[in-house]
Amino acid sequence: MFLELASATDDRVAEQQACLKLKSVFEAVFYPTYRTRLIRGGDEPLYLPAASADEDHQIIYARGFLNSALHEIAHWCVAGPERRLLEDYGYWYCPDGRSLTQQRAFEQVEIRPQAFEQCLTLALGRPFRISADNLSGDPGDTRAFELAVHQQTRRLLEEQEPMPLRLGQLLQALCAAWRRPISSWRAAAILHLKQREQALLAAVTEPV
Repeated sequence: MFLELASATDDRVAEQQACLKLKSVFEAVFYPTYRTRLIRGGDEPLYLPAASADEDHQIIYARGFLNSALHEIAHWCVAGPERRLLEDYGYWYCPDGRSLTQQRAFEQVEIRPQAFEQCLTLALGRPFRISADNLSGDPGDTRAFELAVHQQTRRLLEEQEPMPLRLGQLLQALCAAWRRPISSWRAAAILHLKQREQALLAAVTEPV
């Protein structure tokens, strides 16, 4: 029991340290130009634009979780300049407990940010899992969603699509800070994505 508690404590400390490191890297890259800070919050993440010229924009992530921070940063990387002036980028959020129709609509707008998140997660050498974000509802079959996220991630890593400026800047900075040059992991990541895509494609197209 003591060893389990010690291990859990070590994991929390490591998570907190990683969040602080991410915050430092993010703000070193973006604060001078975008006046945006990464803030640890409570149960719910939120993006808050500055209320005045003297204040900062805030990306608030949930409860000190690194995955939450990466997810919220990914949304910020997707959002254009007009969206970044609106709370939560001006998007209406359908809360947890969505119907299957609402869930499929949610997934369509989450493909790009979750692909961005997967790129950032790979830079840190951490495992990535898609987020259906519908714990109190029935998300249904999310394999097509996962397939779309992986395909988008691979297109970015293979440079089939131009890497968006802010995502590319942060990806390079994280690779440097975590001492994981993209050349050391990109080929293996692309191979893994292709293998996962093949498995998902077979699953979502198999006869019922």
